[in-house]
Amino acid sequence: MDINFNKNEDQNKLKLSELKRKLAKVKLGGGKNRIEKHHAKGKMTARERIEYLLDDDAESIEIGAFAGEDMYEEHGGCPSGGVVVKVGYVQGKQCVVVANDATVKAGAWFPITGKKNLRAQEISIENRLPIIYLVDSAGVYLPMQDEIFPDKEHFGRIFRNNAVMSSMGITQIAAVMGSCVAGGAYLPIMSDEALIVDKTGSIFLAGSYLVKAAIGESIDNETLGGATTHSEISGVTDYKAKDDKDALDKIKNIVDKIGDFDKAGFNRVEAKKPAENPDDIFGLLPASRSDQYDMLEIIKRLVDDSEFEQYKEGYGQTILTGYARIDGWAVGIVANQRKVVKTKKGEMQFGGVIYSDSADKATRFIANCNQKKIPLVFLQDVTGFMVGSKSEHGGIIKDGAKMVNAVSNSVVPKFTIVIGNSYGAGNYAMCGKAYDPRLIVAWPSAELAVMSGNSAAKVLLQIEKASLEKSGKPVDAEKEKELFDKIKKRYDDQISPYYAAARLWTDAIINPLDTRKWISMGIEAANHAPIEKKFNMGVLQV
Repeated sequence: MDINFNKNEDQNKLKLSELKRKLAKVKLGGGKNRIEKHHAKGKMTARERIEYLLDDDAESIEIGAFAGEDMYEEHGGCPSGGVVVKVGYVQGKQCVVVANDATVKAGAWFPITGKKNLRAQEISIENRLPIIYLVDSAGVYLPMQDEIFPDKEHFGRIFRNNAVMSSMGITQIAAVMGSCVAGGAYLPIMSDEALIVDKTGSIFLAGSYLVKAAIGESIDNETLGGATTHSEISGVTDYKAKDDKDALDKIKNIVDKIGDFDKAGFNRVEAKKPAENPDDIFGLLPASRSDQYDMLEIIKRLVDDSEFEQYKEGYGQTILTGYARIDGWAVGIVANQRKVVKTKKGEMQFGGVIYSDSADKATRFIANCNQKKIPLVFLQDVTGFMVGSKSEHGGIIKDGAKMVNAVSNSVVPKFTIVIGNSYGAGNYAMCGKAYDPRLIVAWPSAELAVMSGNSAAKVLLQIEKASLEKSGKPVDAEKEKELFDKIKKRYDDQISPYYAAARLWTDAIINPLDTRKWISMGIEAANHAPIEKKFNMGVLQV
């Protein structure tokens, strides 16, 4: 191994250590003291409930662990958006599980909580996966009610989705394991089956204090909306559980009886491990986002037996396209080549840049995968499309538009891994969040933005300088450097993968060695949803 490999490995493993440290902190939710108080009430935490519900020794993936990261510090923070979401297996059946974390502001809904719940429902809808809600929430976080209550993608959309999912035949099971108040009371009751835990679970549109204020009636919360009331008087709930574990056992029994599902029919054979050592990824991936490397070597460490059948290998070389298998599943891979390549015409093309020929190749390959019903995997390390007169005169906008069109209209499931750069229109063409990937995750090395921190800082610096000089404040070299560093620091914070994950622009930041698991579980989930539309790219400027 050369010295650069060792330096890269050190830097990338440091980033992985940072990821593990941050995840450990997030998993504490509201903190150890609040967890102890939760246990004192005889309740399990959200993560403990999910761990007990999911099958032992089975794989699972967590969606949005960093949701809300550093976003609500003035309100005391909101780790994981106050809700834990996992895709895993219950009695051997793949399910989405959503659990309110009552150690975080009593499980109250912040704006990001609503967005994360909607993302969980979206995953369930797209893949026709059963969804299980473990409810323990004080309802909307009132100081921010204007950002969570009335809009199309706010709190109310959850219940609209409950109704739509039911009509689609998607199984929804809800267990009320703590508070379930106001509008939130509709979620469990709009599910197919609802359970409630005795003494700790309660459901009501208005609690005892509000009832007293509104109509003058004096009543305690247990009598108003406890387990006995709703299981024996109102008939609102279907099952009464004596404690958390009993409720979770009942859910397991319900899921165990669910019938088989129609399958999309994606191709799968016996899985093989990569022939090349996946650990090499840490040394192959440069520490600097501007350095070149061979993406083909990364692919060999992600795919079964390290076999990758390239499509149009000698054409449009700044994008690699080809067929492979991941954990036995057949996939089509579209990846940005990050090394400088030389064309047959003797021209040099920059790695990570999309040229007309590479966009044309990718478009054709995406169409082929749709024709063959092969899921698509996008490996992003892209700085954007090529600019300049030669590219403009050659129709780069037209060719880029064709690629965006193909990605937009693709009907096979798409999965996006942000390995390095994800800048500008390159993010779009390579299936960024706006283009409906079934799952989109980032490695700790990822950066997402309109452009790199260095480029953006230069542009913003010129604007700042012009503004200061116009107002009679000349900028000397020292002041210019100070301004540049300040602007770049602010911009670099925003291109961090944690900034993106906090806002759910990605579903997770993952260990690169978990990439195969995420893609495999994603395709398995997608296999629950037969493809009903035909691939059609509509009108194109050929």
